[in-house]
Amino acid sequence: MGSESSNLKLKLSTKTISLRLPEILLARVKIEVNKRHKSYQLLIQIWLSDDVKGSRRS
Repeated sequence: MGSESSNLKLKLSTKTISLRLPEILLARVKIEVNKRHKSYQLLIQIWLSDDVKGSRRS
């Protein structure tokens, strides 16, 4: 993980959102959270950031 994940560690202004997920997807997220010892919010932020970053390259 490069500078993008380093930027996630900085205190940035944030906005609270509500996100509806299928229960099976939430269960999978919980498994990954436990494996990686990260919070839900941080892990989802990392995934979204990586995906957006990858999409910009395409």
